[in-house]
Amino acid sequence: MTNTRANGATIEMLYRRHSSALVLFAAAVTGDRARAQDAVHQVFARLLAQGMGQAANPRAYLFASVRNAILNDARARRREVELDAGAAWFEPPGRDYSAELRLRQALAALEEGQREVTVLHVWGELTFAEIGEVLGVSPNTAASRYRYALARLREALCAKEGCHAEQ
Repeated sequence: MTNTRANGATIEMLYRRHSSALVLFAAAVTGDRARAQDAVHQVFARLLAQGMGQAANPRAYLFASVRNAILNDARARRREVELDAGAAWFEPPGRDYSAELRLRQALAALEEGQREVTVLHVWGELTFAEIGEVLGVSPNTAASRYRYALARLREALCAKEGCHAEQ
């Protein structure tokens, strides 16, 4: 336990001493300050969890670790495929492209938890109990998020179409 505290104190001292330079280095490599900060924080989070071992030169070790984190992130980003915003989520009969676009925009405007529950319930056809299990919330919380999402969707879609939202 004492060794863990000492290790944590050493890592905290290294963070205070070198984090600014590490972020500058990472930003120079990535061209993106947010990604640079993420890389530095990822390295220190890993060090807190796993320790630093017996690095001969802790400063050089930190710079090498940040560089590796940046390279790993770049590799992961190359594997990501951007979803086409115009791609259909479903094929309704007599497809109404403008209504589909309004729905996608309204869904995108929802709070993340509400959007997840709505997509899981409507398109994933999961029950609220199953959604609760997937998201780590109670079934009642999932149902409530769904109700709020429907109200916001109704409000957003009716506002654009000039209809009256029924309660």
